[in-house]
Amino acid sequence: MNTPAAAPASAPGKSLLIVDDDDLLRCSLKDQIAAQGDFAVIDEAGDGAAALKAVKGKVHDMILLDIGLPDSDGRDVCRQMRAAGVRSPIIMLTAADSYDDTITGLEAGANDYVTKPFRMAVLLARVRAHLRQHEKSDDAIFVIGPYKFQPAAKMLLAENGHKKIRLTEKETAILKYLYRVGNKTVSRETLLGEVWGYNAAVTTHTLETHVYRLRQKIEPDPDRVRLLMTEPGGYRLNPS
Repeated sequence: MNTPAAAPASAPGKSLLIVDDDDLLRCSLKDQIAAQGDFAVIDEAGDGAAALKAVKGKVHDMILLDIGLPDSDGRDVCRQMRAAGVRSPIIMLTAADSYDDTITGLEAGANDYVTKPFRMAVLLARVRAHLRQHEKSDDAIFVIGPYKFQPAAKMLLAENGHKKIRLTEKETAILKYLYRVGNKTVSRETLLGEVWGYNAAVTTHTLETHVYRLRQKIEPDPDRVRLLMTEPGGYRLNPS
């Protein structure tokens, strides 16, 4: 595998799960992907059982899943993940390079198929493409502080899903846009245009009112803001 040049980091807080029984390959993948800055957290699993345990307790933004696992076929693991409600993109890694294997993997619920040996730049390009596509889909789930944010459902889930916080359409749009730009300050004018469109009848006071109401819902202590931050000139989301 060739190491690609460093790329711009994507939004903070993203997590990756690498499932492969080859310790050397798994370690190499983790190190090289971590160096690119696309993921804040990279978890590992050496077999199918560990992989299934990992996805039960945590939402991962991307999963790299080897087919040849010591305790199971990776395609069966993929099916079980999908049956358990995992909607994150899954890219399968395999030494096989046949049409039938590719079809079987995709039918099991994988989003893509990469054949070993592969170039790291190619794998990263696939990973980033599927992340972008997934973030625009109705299946996207983002982790913001103690919450799992489901834009399609206009909802935040907390306390292992037992507490639900309903959001309005505008509140959802504000959180979604701030999350996607990463740990960066967005001006009030930019956020206003992205959420409401360039409507002359809507002022920054409208945005400030929505941000105030959103904080009342999501901040454990609205007087001590730690998630939806006010910065000079705008707002910044602190998702960690």
